[in-house]
Amino acid sequence: MKIILNHREETFDADTLSVADIIRLKKFTFRMLVTKVNGQVVKVDERDKVFVKDGDNVEVIHLISGG
Repeated sequence: MKIILNHREETFDADTLSVADIIRLKKFTFRMLVTKVNGQVVKVDERDKVFVKDGDNVEVIHLISGG
């Protein structure tokens, strides 16, 4: 499967993956992540239920606060 992840093409050896699977595979470890699939926000409790398909655009953004 090929997707666009954070504006870069990525290839995975799977037909479908959940958003949570992608976070684990790519080792995103920040505590505060915003996730989107094709421009739609995916809530934290939905990441195991939302599946990414070939050609999807996925964004995983980490929030940083500061002053």
